[in-house]
Amino acid sequence: MSHTTAPAAAANADQPKQTKRNRLSGGFFRFILTRFLLIIPTVFILVTIVFFVMRATGDPISAALGGRLTPDELQKRIHAAGYDRPLIVQYADYLGGLLHGDLGTTLTDNQPVITILTRYGAATFELALLSLVVALVVGIGLGRLAAKHRDHAADAGIRVFAILCYATPVFFLGLVLKLIFSVWLNVLPSSGRSDLSSEMQFGRLVSPTGFYIIDALQLGNMTVLVDVLRHAVLPALALGLLTAGVFIRLVRTNVIATYNSGYVEAARSRGVSESRLLNKHAWRPALIPIITVMGMQIAMMLAGAVLTETTFEWKGLGFMLSTYLKARDFVAVQGIVILIAIIVAVVNFIVDVVAALIDPRVRY
Repeated sequence: MSHTTAPAAAANADQPKQTKRNRLSGGFFRFILTRFLLIIPTVFILVTIVFFVMRATGDPISAALGGRLTPDELQKRIHAAGYDRPLIVQYADYLGGLLHGDLGTTLTDNQPVITILTRYGAATFELALLSLVVALVVGIGLGRLAAKHRDHAADAGIRVFAILCYATPVFFLGLVLKLIFSVWLNVLPSSGRSDLSSEMQFGRLVSPTGFYIIDALQLGNMTVLVDVLRHAVLPALALGLLTAGVFIRLVRTNVIATYNSGYVEAARSRGVSESRLLNKHAWRPALIPIITVMGMQIAMMLAGAVLTETTFEWKGLGFMLSTYLKARDFVAVQGIVILIAIIVAVVNFIVDVVAALIDPRVRY
């Protein structure tokens, strides 16, 4: 009798655990679905704001070509493009075009906006990834070091460095880096994504990706790869250090907060080493706010890419956005801003999912 009832009792005991596990899994997937669906209204609101703000100064053709066409020619262009229709009709047509992947045509060089995005988007994405690597390596490394040596000379020096990184305008930092490494030391190039010889090598590729590092690996030419990396160092440093300043202070504050919590003190009283306390007990709980803020810093990084790419003549979306703004080509500006908005929304969704995987409490 006892032998028969024992397995049944064990099975019944396991049922609450299994039910709890299923409930957590269901809650996690509901969390992901909710966050994903929130992307749609977020992008819709941003598209709407960008559309009406761009039209606040008048129709795009008058803004871009007003001084170069006669009044009659200007009115013909406006009528042909449909910009003399009611604004709400233009808005409905624009939304219809977006649903079909049509972002319009640039006014200054008559190119589909989607072509501009695909041609120059890879350059900005490559710069953002390299800058993020710099920000994470510098920010997390120095932040943990400052937390470990709290209130000592190393901590004070790192905090001053973090303030300087965050407070220095990215274009000024870029000019300083160019002055030091390109003019005085003459060890790194000051502008562009690669030399002319490397650009000619990329022309041999049948299907280039636009990511110069990947394209250089496709060529199998180490000279081209080194050239691309040398050109990327200064822009990635300028943009990465701006974000690293935020990460340093954030990592330091959160690691210190968890380092002095009750469960860490309990582990310390059991004789756990300080390095293990930092690496195992204090580090993971401190990751949640760091990852959350990281999503917001991606938006700042993309905004900083405009000034960084202009400073280093890095021909990406930021550089083209600056060019089209000067030309008052609002159709192109609108398309680039919308793409950046979509990227920021998607990145924040990914950050939410990663935070939920690290700490299940985020799901509720």
